[in-house]
Amino acid sequence: MSILVGNIRLSLEASEQDAFAAARKKCALPDSAVRSAHIYRASIDARRGRITRVLSVLLELDSTETETAVVQDLNKPDVRLKKTVQQPVATGTARLEHRPIVVGFGPGGLFAAYVLAKNGYRPLVIERGQAIDSRDRAVEVFATGGAFDPHSNIQFGEGGAGAYSDGKLTSRINDPLSEFVLHTFVAHGAPDEILYRAKPHIGTDILKQVVYRMREDIIRMGGTVHFGCTLTGIVQRDGALTAAVVDGQQIPCERLILAIGHSARDTFEQLHAQGVYFEPKPFSVGARIEHLQRDIDRSLFGRLAGHPALPPAEYTLSHRENGRACYSFCMCPGGQVVAAQSEPDSIVTNGMSYHARDGRNANAAIVVSVDPLDFPTADALSGVAFQRQIERQAFRVTGSYRAPCQRVGDFLDGVASRHEGKVHPTYPRGVQYGTLEGILPGFVVQQMQNGLRVFGRKIRGFDAADALLTGPETRTSSPVRMTRLENRHSRQISGLIPCGEGAGYAGGILSAAVDGIGCAQEILKNFRPLEERRE
Repeated sequence: MSILVGNIRLSLEASEQDAFAAARKKCALPDSAVRSAHIYRASIDARRGRITRVLSVLLELDSTETETAVVQDLNKPDVRLKKTVQQPVATGTARLEHRPIVVGFGPGGLFAAYVLAKNGYRPLVIERGQAIDSRDRAVEVFATGGAFDPHSNIQFGEGGAGAYSDGKLTSRINDPLSEFVLHTFVAHGAPDEILYRAKPHIGTDILKQVVYRMREDIIRMGGTVHFGCTLTGIVQRDGALTAAVVDGQQIPCERLILAIGHSARDTFEQLHAQGVYFEPKPFSVGARIEHLQRDIDRSLFGRLAGHPALPPAEYTLSHRENGRACYSFCMCPGGQVVAAQSEPDSIVTNGMSYHARDGRNANAAIVVSVDPLDFPTADALSGVAFQRQIERQAFRVTGSYRAPCQRVGDFLDGVASRHEGKVHPTYPRGVQYGTLEGILPGFVVQQMQNGLRVFGRKIRGFDAADALLTGPETRTSSPVRMTRLENRHSRQISGLIPCGEGAGYAGGILSAAVDGIGCAQEILKNFRPLEERRE
């Protein structure tokens, strides 16, 4: 337990010690009464023309009783008690006959396997893609003009799609397990700053090493990880899972955490054909917008742009009109647009940054919400068909893996682009200038045009003629949901536990990791750790 003191506003030049002093003053505590202090959250407030640091501080006193008394006596909204997050522990007593299986090694599967291994359950991890080093080589080969690998790419492989998307750890969820995730990342090499920054990120370069170290720990604690293996089916008896089918071979199991990510379309199709319940869900589509990072910095920070205490500026934008939202998503300061397809003869964009975020351009998705009524059919996988139609049309338009690209000024005027302006595209396979009309649905184009005009009034120059739109962006979240019961099991098959983004229960690294922990906890609270035995 500790005291959390929030809404401490200081200048950019203020130090941590200034923040600690302000927290003690808010609590009317002398320096001698505080056993320890550290920054809990730090952000930049650039509103109202004045830039300040906004911090929260954790103060630890001699005892929980003293901390409780201080908070109760003060009765201030900015001063409250903060409980220590407990690590997941095994409490179950039933016996598992076989090792639990985790399918997919993105954030959901990674943390499910980590928690299971840490508690003695010796999980078996199945990942269709390759280990991070081999995966990195496949991604680099494709990015530099080589062959596309449908099994190991920016969507598939160790670390999942999140390993190549900046490592942003922001989330709308308010789950105490988020702190466990952050501390676990730090213990495996992530920078300490993710523990307190309001918008933490690890960076693709560092995250790949963090994932590798977590895998090594999982193996050290008794887990097994198999790469290049694909779940091709399941076996059930009387509504209960009895085995996983991996590349045609049955592996007995009573519990399987299905963390396959939002792009495992062939697995969706195979499981749906076997009776696993799927339903279409809303998601969003659009394109990546690129500006010069220095222009975004100047628009948001004004004369203080470039101040050493300020990070590269980032933004969140949203506009709702005619029942639909147009908004920015996955903003990558100083980053690049990447090729994120998981199927051949298609084009998909995403964004990433390295930890330094020191690239020339800023990029973000500008996307429009779509729902099942927009999809071409009414079946469970209709959202997949909607995505594919856009992705394959983009490939047909360019005739290659070059991405369609249009200057924002031309996009707003409804004319095709012939060349770039002052913003140079970062998409690695090259771009083909033209128009996004005919690739994105008409209602998406219109809503993006409306949204960009509004965003230009919120951030000066956001709708500048030379900004670039490269698309399409179609993998904002899963197009399906595998509905589960309160115990997280599939509604038809006991023992099958849908997890993370691919199951429709998360949206980003942090929420997927938390969901993975929750799925592992369902095993921890019902079964005791596995006895040491050979299988």
